[in-house]
Amino acid sequence: MLDRALVDGLFPDDLPEPAELEERYPPRDLSDGALVTRFGPSPTGFVHVGGLYTAMVSRDLAHSTGGVYVLRIEDTDQSREVAGADEQFRRAFEAFDLVPDEGDVALDEPRGDYGPYHQSQRAAIYQTYVRELMRQGKAYPDFASKEELAQISDAQRTLKLPTGYYGRWAPWRDASEDDVRAALDAGSPWVARFRSDGVVGERFAFSDRLRGRVEMEDNHNDVVILKSSDSPVRLPTYHFAHAVDDHLMRTTLVVRTEEWLSSVPVHRQLFAALGFDPVDYAHLAPLMKQEGGSKRKLSKRKDAEASVDFYLEAGFPVPAVQYYLRGLANPRLAEVPLPEALATPLRLDEFGLAGPLVDTVKLRDIAADHVATLSGPEVLAGVRAWAAEYDPEIVKVLDANPELALAAIDVERVGVENPRKDLATWSDFRDAYGFFFPELFTDVTDPGDDRFGELDPELVRTVAADLADTYVHEGDQPTWFQQIRDLANRHGFAPNPKTYKKDPDAYPGMLRDAANVARVAITGAQRSPDLYEVTRALGAEEVVRRLRALQR
Repeated sequence: MLDRALVDGLFPDDLPEPAELEERYPPRDLSDGALVTRFGPSPTGFVHVGGLYTAMVSRDLAHSTGGVYVLRIEDTDQSREVAGADEQFRRAFEAFDLVPDEGDVALDEPRGDYGPYHQSQRAAIYQTYVRELMRQGKAYPDFASKEELAQISDAQRTLKLPTGYYGRWAPWRDASEDDVRAALDAGSPWVARFRSDGVVGERFAFSDRLRGRVEMEDNHNDVVILKSSDSPVRLPTYHFAHAVDDHLMRTTLVVRTEEWLSSVPVHRQLFAALGFDPVDYAHLAPLMKQEGGSKRKLSKRKDAEASVDFYLEAGFPVPAVQYYLRGLANPRLAEVPLPEALATPLRLDEFGLAGPLVDTVKLRDIAADHVATLSGPEVLAGVRAWAAEYDPEIVKVLDANPELALAAIDVERVGVENPRKDLATWSDFRDAYGFFFPELFTDVTDPGDDRFGELDPELVRTVAADLADTYVHEGDQPTWFQQIRDLANRHGFAPNPKTYKKDPDAYPGMLRDAANVARVAITGAQRSPDLYEVTRALGAEEVVRRLRALQR
């Protein structure tokens, strides 16, 4: 064990003592069974939908037990930090209703008495506990260079031994005080390593709240707990920050993905060495994607849907995404109505151990079903809120045509048993409803357009002109459509497929072909909502104007 004066000289003079920190961050006054959970994203790239999933589970478990959900930004790896990450976090957490009870991101101002909530601002706290471990001989300074570490690993591989920094392969583990002083005098940079009491080959077991008993090889490595002394800011590794922060923030349940399972032995050793009560863990199966006949993890590099921005930019309605994710967590919730699923607490004993598949086709179906239940004003509010950030032109169009917008949304949605479901995301609005608005509609001016099928262009022009000249807007649907029948009859179209098939050379087409001239001219598409209802929304003047566009 190194001399206390030597140890203390490695750290700033003004560090608090552990007792001061214990007093500053006392146990929380919560009822029995209340969980304190946290979500700890790293600002090293876009927000992964798997992070959104984990945050949702953490928040739900805390709130359903009367506990606290904390957002902690784990930014100790500053070399990989991406500019603007906090803003990404804020946007994602606000959009999907994951604003924390405590934290300093996605809140108007920092909230909570257990901060700072960025790990980069907690350097003094970590150094206090590293110093304490060194005072007790449970940690030590290590001056090994990268080259020396590489040589150790090469020698271990040659001897077919487990690689790592341990036992006789840890030259600074039991270095003399004189050697340490000499290295310090020489200005050699150092890291702090934890002195593990693990033995190669020993087994370790713990109880996971989701998986039950889990057994694996125990940790025997002297892991780094404080980064190099030549760093501008002395920050810890993830392992050490986790132990210190989750103790001082009084976390009771850590929800994270199964990739961290192998770290539990290290973490339990650190909690024990620090004298902290261990936290419980719930290791979730990662979100997966079907690729051919196999499944793989949803990838940041390969899959657009891995990014939370994918869902925001597409404009998936938030309740639909929440419902979908909750169904992945507890499959039973995918079988109940959306409001019930959102109100039902998640249960750890209903999580599966196989990674749930992310299927955007299924999500679109859920979203379309959800939008179909909304009123016209609710739909327009969703479209407008999305468009304000991603399609400003739509906002101008909606604001200029509020009555038309509501009428368009209501087509085949009001007073029908099976409402239209062509709007799954808010970004679908332009394609699905844009033709209603003169500002977004491109007039059809070419009678030879492929959308008119194989009709003679001159006949297309004549039929459109005739309908424009004789158009009657009033009347119910049968009365209104009769003018289309009369139009087809005047221009020699067969009244039905049966008649046409008897002598196809006698007719230019069928009734549906004549109706298609009207449909394409008015909507720009061969398929559209009920044409009668479309004309009710557009009004007679706009209908005639579009028909006459083919006369240009």
